[in-house]
Amino acid sequence: MASAVAAQVQSNPASAPQLQRGIVKMVLSGCAVIVRGQPRGGPPPERQINLSNIRAGALARRAVQGQTDTKDTPDEPWAFQAREFLRKKVIGKEVCFTVENKTPQGREYGMVYLGKDTSGENIAESLVTEGLATVRREGIRGNNPEQARLCDLEDQAKAAKKGLWTEGGGAHTVRELKYTIENPRNFVDSLHQKPVNAIIEHVRDGCIVRALLLPDYYLVTVMLSGIKCPTFKRDADGSETPEPFSAEAKFFTESRLLQRDVQIILESCPNQVILGTILHPNGNITELLLKEGFARCVDWSMAVYTQGAEKLRAAERSAKEHKVRIWKDYVAPTANLDQKDRQFVAKVMQVVNADAIVVKLNSGEHKTIHLSSIRPPRLEGEEKNKDKDKRFRPLYDIPYMFEAREFLRKKLIGKKVNVTVDYIRAATSAMETGGVPAFPERTCATVTIGGINIAEALVSKGLATVIRYRQDDDQRSSHYDELLAAEARAIKNGKGLHSKKEVPIHRVADISGETQKAKQFLPFLQRAGRSEAVVEYVFSGSRLKLYMPKETCLITFLLAGIECPRGSRNMPSGMQVAEPYSEEATIFTKELVLQREVEVEVESMDKAGNFIGWLHIEGVNLSVALVDNALSKVHFTAERSSYYKTLLSAEETARQRKEKVTNLKSQLSVAQLTEEKERVAKYRPVYVTEITDGLHFFAQDVETGTKLESLMESMRGEIAAQPLVEGSFTPRRGDFCIAKFGDGEWYRARIEKVESPAKVHVYYIDYGNREILSSTRLAALSPAFSTRTLPPQATEYTFAFIQVPQDEDARTDAVDSVVRDIQNTQCLLNVEYSGIVCPHVTLQFADSKDDVGLGLVKEGLVMVDVRKEKHLQKMVTEYLNGQESAKSARLNIWRYGDFRDDDADEFGFRR
Repeated sequence: MASAVAAQVQSNPASAPQLQRGIVKMVLSGCAVIVRGQPRGGPPPERQINLSNIRAGALARRAVQGQTDTKDTPDEPWAFQAREFLRKKVIGKEVCFTVENKTPQGREYGMVYLGKDTSGENIAESLVTEGLATVRREGIRGNNPEQARLCDLEDQAKAAKKGLWTEGGGAHTVRELKYTIENPRNFVDSLHQKPVNAIIEHVRDGCIVRALLLPDYYLVTVMLSGIKCPTFKRDADGSETPEPFSAEAKFFTESRLLQRDVQIILESCPNQVILGTILHPNGNITELLLKEGFARCVDWSMAVYTQGAEKLRAAERSAKEHKVRIWKDYVAPTANLDQKDRQFVAKVMQVVNADAIVVKLNSGEHKTIHLSSIRPPRLEGEEKNKDKDKRFRPLYDIPYMFEAREFLRKKLIGKKVNVTVDYIRAATSAMETGGVPAFPERTCATVTIGGINIAEALVSKGLATVIRYRQDDDQRSSHYDELLAAEARAIKNGKGLHSKKEVPIHRVADISGETQKAKQFLPFLQRAGRSEAVVEYVFSGSRLKLYMPKETCLITFLLAGIECPRGSRNMPSGMQVAEPYSEEATIFTKELVLQREVEVEVESMDKAGNFIGWLHIEGVNLSVALVDNALSKVHFTAERSSYYKTLLSAEETARQRKEKVTNLKSQLSVAQLTEEKERVAKYRPVYVTEITDGLHFFAQDVETGTKLESLMESMRGEIAAQPLVEGSFTPRRGDFCIAKFGDGEWYRARIEKVESPAKVHVYYIDYGNREILSSTRLAALSPAFSTRTLPPQATEYTFAFIQVPQDEDARTDAVDSVVRDIQNTQCLLNVEYSGIVCPHVTLQFADSKDDVGLGLVKEGLVMVDVRKEKHLQKMVTEYLNGQESAKSARLNIWRYGDFRDDDADEFGFRR
């Protein structure tokens, strides 16, 4: 080889070789290095440089897998020492080099100098000086001073008996490499998670390396605990397909760890995969990969990470916030929430089962908050199918549900908590969940009180379990790792759901409305005087459901001595309107006593089996409190009570303030003067564009229809002239945009929710329909076509004077009838009265002027909503007559007669 190289040089008397620079990426042996350039927009180019005129020993090589005719070859004497000498001197350092010649096979030979120019240390000379390499003397030219100097240095090393030239042959320098470990789990456990010195020999991808453990020379593959980088997927033909940023992640790890001296903590070995953490003086590569957006956290190995899982989550969170690399398209679960909606302090009003609470915000609004990433106790397997005929009460029939609810109730009710919203879970339909009941949109949050994470406390007691997610599912608790750790402790200690003991059974008798059972209990409760109870439900200001822990029963309890305003009720003749201040009275009672521990004095019982008496909470008589707040009046039956004088005094005080029920007559007289004398009909033409499952509909005003047509024509003309770039638009909740509908045309829309780039919920503002689209089918809305130029043209309405049936099939029949009759047709619309969600209107067919809603009533597809306003009574009567004719003919929902009963919502029933 040397003579061939020399002959090539002699036959090619070219000018002096060009000086080049690079950084040493890897030392292959004592006489060969890989040099790379500077990275520019990706991993840099690299080349192998073999040192001219010298030779170092060959390192050990493992037999080729699957080839029986090959075998492992050991190190040549002093080969590893030569590699180590060179590695410690040049790895990661800047060097300059010249390429003196290149063989036909592409191997390049040259000189390498440490530093930026040839005044630096000559690497080949240093190796020869230390006796770690021999000089190729064949073909030496007498006129080559470099070769002559190498020969002199070799002679000096021989004389000094250095390295290769020491006596004994160097057998002691040959490593005994261990390529395999018989029992990896035992090997890892034997190290007790203590740091082990190592050299990183190979980087497979950003998070998997091959390490040489010292001093025993174990070669092991280590996967970094707690993270996963983009990788190189091997195809069926053996070729590799890199995932986005996989090459960059590999270079990031290589440039910092390859052939560096490190310490490794081997942490676990699941399924023969060794997990570990690499410690380097300059930092923790695991955290750096996350922070730079080259990796994501993985739950399954996060648990064994010994350096603090919260650091990894924090690093990943930083990368997400800055949208770096793999997170460039990341949308935070709470990105569309204002700061005041993400974090707030609220008062807990109610505990719902064992994973949700109802809180009262500073604004007075009530909001349901679900605890992030936990699942309450539930029935499993055969338990679900037991006693199907028995009335199922989750709170008492599901093991540990009552204990979980009580834990939360005692810790939270009436107290202020800190709420940090983690994510908003989208509403689901029964179709989406494969038969599982549909759920509305849920706000999921971490709730703390006094620095204690309530979900973590619940899980640690074995009263809830932690939900497992897909790795790419970011909708989870911000303290997910603490929840997993708490669950692991609960399992280890056999707490709650993880206990091997018999599950607690709660046999609670519900005697609400059970007249005979109530009669049997009455004497016991009367003799007991004040009994302890927990308020489980508030039906109205004066009607409650109580749990009696001593008697283990549920009773309906009516407050004695007062007359409280009644709420609305479904009666055979229609809906009975709520009395004034009934809602305020209910709210007052809920806020004061719901799920609180109270004392009750039972005096009597009504004919329906409801107990009547006095309720006290922290020294406050609830009957007196309602009267004092002008939310009830004193009833004559209070005369024989010891609280009568107190009630009269409270009523007199309220009457002097002239508030609420004490001032009701004067308020009613003013209201009657301002009430309209008769109904005003101002029908206008509209075009019905969309009908919802709840029998609401969207319509456009015909008068502005030409403006919409003109705007759409101009907008589509602009799109045709300047085609949109797919994927250039980043959707955000609440933003206006344009969306490509199924017909291939673009329409104005508003973004309602962003689940992922592939699932964006949009609402078409000019037509009222909704759709889930990929973000590639969305684009920014030009200011020329914004809602300032033309407001949204679709307005939501619902039919006046009608109630939609609760039965799903009946509701579908009504909706189908309306769709057939009026969708995409012109009608006449008149607003009758306002509603919470949208105006209530009557709709007429444009040609016949027949009332669409009245037609639904006459066909027996809907029920009548009885309004009490005087100016609407003529319409209500007409609708009621239509309903009676449908009932007489037993049409549709009336086919089995009048299915309505006397049970009212306030008694816990729904029709």
